[in-house]
Amino acid sequence: MSQHRRRPSTRQGARKRAVVVAAAFAGTVALGTVIGVWASSGGDGGNTAGASRQPSGGDRSASAGAATPTPSRSYPLSQAPRTIPAVRSHTAARGPGWRPQRGGRVVVSDAALADEGRLTAGELGLSYAGQKGANDDVRPGDLRLDLGGSGDPESYTMTVRGGSVRISGPGDAGVFYGTRTLKQEVHGGGTAPEGVVRDQPAKPQRGFMLDIARKPFTAAWIEARIRELGDLKFNELGLHFSDDQGFRIESDTHPEIVSRDHLTKAQVREIVALAAARHIQVVPEIDSPGHLGAVLAAHPELQLRNAQGVATRGAVDISQDASAKIVDDLLDEYADLFPGSYWNLGGDEYQALTVADPQASYPQLAAAAREAYGDSGTVADLTTGWLNDRADTVRAHERTMRAWNDGFLRGTSVQPADDLQVAYWTGKENGARQPVEYLRAGRKVLNYNDEYLYYVLGQPNTFVYPTGQRIYEQWIPRMLRGTSAVAARYEPQVLGGSFAVWCDLAGAQTQDQVAAGIRMPLRATIEKLWDPETTPAMSWTDFKALANRLG
Repeated sequence: MSQHRRRPSTRQGARKRAVVVAAAFAGTVALGTVIGVWASSGGDGGNTAGASRQPSGGDRSASAGAATPTPSRSYPLSQAPRTIPAVRSHTAARGPGWRPQRGGRVVVSDAALADEGRLTAGELGLSYAGQKGANDDVRPGDLRLDLGGSGDPESYTMTVRGGSVRISGPGDAGVFYGTRTLKQEVHGGGTAPEGVVRDQPAKPQRGFMLDIARKPFTAAWIEARIRELGDLKFNELGLHFSDDQGFRIESDTHPEIVSRDHLTKAQVREIVALAAARHIQVVPEIDSPGHLGAVLAAHPELQLRNAQGVATRGAVDISQDASAKIVDDLLDEYADLFPGSYWNLGGDEYQALTVADPQASYPQLAAAAREAYGDSGTVADLTTGWLNDRADTVRAHERTMRAWNDGFLRGTSVQPADDLQVAYWTGKENGARQPVEYLRAGRKVLNYNDEYLYYVLGQPNTFVYPTGQRIYEQWIPRMLRGTSAVAARYEPQVLGGSFAVWCDLAGAQTQDQVAAGIRMPLRATIEKLWDPETTPAMSWTDFKALANRLG
């Protein structure tokens, strides 16, 4: 390998509220002067009636109206919001729309939305007025956040009418996404158009994965990406923090393996809390039985060696009980640090399986396989058994697990656990299996297609930096390998996708260069995960212009 959100606990909730309050204060300070200079302008143009999906590019404006505007036919029909990702449905109406006004408020119907209310109030320069009933102290110009209804917890309805806004949804995640749509709409003094938005994601898993093992990234940089991801409606941040080059998070059970440049647990808790405030789960990965070089540097006795005694890079000797113990120690330790629903077990590129005859090259593994699985047991069986044992460890913490597609080995008598999801990243490995093999077997698959979604620093081997335009114009979530999509009947099994940054040549780019390089690819990726149209309605030129205008 070049390589949904559960409500946080009370303790996590307290951290989340602290992060939100701080962000809201900062947002109020930053936006206060902007609101002061917003001026009235003409109503939205256009003559599109009914429901529309995605608008063309370009700026828009709408009448600010009085404090209590009265929609009338003097206003043209509104146009759909211009956001990234695009809203999936907008019913046009006549009216002045809505923009934040000095003295405006955010109110919530349920205390569970207090975090979303405070954050949005701070970002838009409004006051947070707390929980109010439907008829309590209703004021023109209010932004109201409501919980209610049924359906996808990430869905929401945003109604702009009579100078006020109501965002409602069956779950707090959906309400949060509605506030992101509103925030983009009023960015820089714009107006949310009159009418009703009904919106929800096509895919439940929308991720960004970051390799901090090969290249350490600062906590501040990661937090900046979380804010960016939240505004774009991503809901996962993967952290690959253990590899041959480094182990990057503080450990209490095995401090000897931790690299000098690492994140403390306190920093990780802040990252996880900020992510939770943005409805993003942090998905950890401790890859094994390969990619363990940093662990092996402190425990050379666990290094896999071939029949001639030559060490195999990054590979732990899975015939030793001590190898399983140290990895399980780490899996158990970090389960409390990462309380989300998902866990990546890795499982890829175990170098013992890349030789012509693993049994002859690694007789200790062959012997362990026969002992565990009988005379026909193979090194591949033993490796699959290792993956299943690690799954047992993580399953005890009530996580949904995934592993890289090349960790699902072909032709083994031991089968990977049924509940493992496939993180499909490549078809370049020896004996590569087509995605359809996993789908036919009933597996659920997450798309990491290295043809489009792999940003590999230094562009080693055949990798090239992906472009937003190529993702936007060509890729869809069913395109799991290369440039061919699996059949539409498998759509429900494709859970979503993840854009990934891998740091093979860590010095090739600075943190700032990485942030700039992934900016448009991230926006193109979320557009396709939110609504995976083969041919987007907006041209790439207009999409890029919209992204630049929104910031």
